[in-house]
Amino acid sequence: MLSYKQTVRAIALGASAIALITCINSAVAGDPFRSSNQQAIGPNTETAFKTMFQQGNYKQAKAQVQQALSAEPNEPLAYAMAASLSYIEQDFNSMNTYAQKTREIGEKLTKTNPLRGNIYTAAGHFLEGANAIAKEGTAKGAPQALNKLRVVFQYLDAAEKIAPNDPELNLIKGYMDLMLASNLPFSNPTDAIKRLEEKASPRYLAYRGIAVGYRDLKKYDRALEFANKSLAETPTNPEIFYLKAQVLFAQAKTQSNNKTLLEEARKNFDVALAKPDQLPRSLVAEIFFQQCKTRNRLDSKSRDCDPMRDKIRDADGIWGPTALPQL
Repeated sequence: MLSYKQTVRAIALGASAIALITCINSAVAGDPFRSSNQQAIGPNTETAFKTMFQQGNYKQAKAQVQQALSAEPNEPLAYAMAASLSYIEQDFNSMNTYAQKTREIGEKLTKTNPLRGNIYTAAGHFLEGANAIAKEGTAKGAPQALNKLRVVFQYLDAAEKIAPNDPELNLIKGYMDLMLASNLPFSNPTDAIKRLEEKASPRYLAYRGIAVGYRDLKKYDRALEFANKSLAETPTNPEIFYLKAQVLFAQAKTQSNNKTLLEEARKNFDVALAKPDQLPRSLVAEIFFQQCKTRNRLDSKSRDCDPMRDKIRDADGIWGPTALPQL
C-alpha cells in the first residue's frame, strides 16, 4: 500500500498531469497527450512539467514553475505543480491558494471547453482535499477530503460523458483510481491498470502507473516490464529507478532473498541516489533507507538504517543532500 506521503505525491502527480492542456494560452507548444487534434500550452509550463516528470528534477522545476506562473498566469498546470511543490515544502497555505486557483480556472474554462474545464475543476477540488488532510491531519481533514472526492468524480464523470477515450482524462482517472485502490479496503488496481494501459497518455506516465499497480498486486514480473518501459522513455528520471528497485527488492524477498535480484535492486537504488540534490529531502531519505536495507540483506550486515535515514530527513532545507552517509 502507498504511505500517506506517497498518496499525496500521487495526488500531486495526477493533479499536475490533468492540468496540462489549456486552450486559453496563445503560445504554441507540443501536446504530450494527443498525436492528433493537438492543443497548445504555454512553453514555460511545458518545460517545467517535463523537468519534473520526465527528468525527476524537482529543484529545477520549482524555478521553472515560478517562471510559468509569471509568464502564463492562466495555465492551470502551473498552479497544480506549484501546489505540489508547496506540499513538499509543507507550505500548506500556499498549497491551498494554488489549488483554489486551479479550480477557479477550471470553472471558467467550462464555458468555452467543457471537457478540460471539468477536468481542471476536478483537479482543484482534489488538491483542496489533499491540502485539508495535509494541513489538519487525517482525523480533522478526512471528512472534508471525502466530500471533495465526491465532487471530483462528479466533474470527471461529466468530462467522461463528453470524451470517454480522451487520453488526458484517462491518465488522471487512472491515477486517481490507482491511489484509491491502494488505500481503501476491498479494492484492487485492476481497473486503473486497464484504463492506463488502453487509453492514457503520455505513455511514460501511464507505464509508471501500471508498474505501481502491478507492484501492489504483487505481480512483479509485470511490474518490472512496465517500469522498464517507463525507463526507456524517461532514462534520466531517478524516481523510475527507485520504483524498479522497489519491485526487484520485493521480488527478491519472495525468492528467499535472491542475491541476483538484490544486487540488481542495489544498482537501481544507487542510480536513484546519484543526484540527490534534485529530489525532495524526504524522498531521498526513503530511497536511502531502502538502499541500506538492501545492502544489509546482500552482505548479511546489520547497519542501523533508521538513524541514517532520520539524519537526512530531519536536516535543514527542502532538497536532498549532495553527500549521503556512507554505508
